[in-house]
Amino acid sequence: METQTASIRPLAELGRSPVLPQRMPMDEKTTLRMVFEAEESPLLRYAYGLVGQRETAEDLVQEAFVRLHAHWDEVANPRAWLFRTIHNLALNHLRDHQRETSFDTSQEWASASPDPEQALGKLEAIGTLQLLIAELPSEDRRLIRLKYHQHLKYDQISQCTGLSVGNVGYKLHHLLKHLADALRHLGIDSAEG
Repeated sequence: METQTASIRPLAELGRSPVLPQRMPMDEKTTLRMVFEAEESPLLRYAYGLVGQRETAEDLVQEAFVRLHAHWDEVANPRAWLFRTIHNLALNHLRDHQRETSFDTSQEWASASPDPEQALGKLEAIGTLQLLIAELPSEDRRLIRLKYHQHLKYDQISQCTGLSVGNVGYKLHHLLKHLADALRHLGIDSAEG
């Protein structure tokens, strides 16, 4: 499956704070299309941070906008409504697909910070990092999975991959540096977003 990130624009490119995008002012001239254009990217990052799967995140965002369309006249704050809807849809998805989900970031990160903006920033940072990792070549993703998901030591990774221990360390060091640089380029300088 080919990963596309054209619809996910860096926060810095949108002229927004890397922690939490600015609230779009709502008036009688605001259209659903305007809300979609302003909020699609942050919602995708948020959904991806919650579910960890690109296609599922896209489905959740699409479903949230379909629901917003159905309730457009009743919603006073579309942005807040969309984020709450994504949160609820993601929790439903995670509950319904527990065996398919590798980890539940919503509980771990959301409970770590009582500040909703900080929790949202963390979830966006997680989602962005997961997207960056998903775009890496499969060999690089495997190294990261072996080290950080299976918690293997360099010598164990060496045995699994056939790389020398030194080469494992070298590759992981440069992968992490590349990911950190990419996150900084996107305006994310810390785990808080």
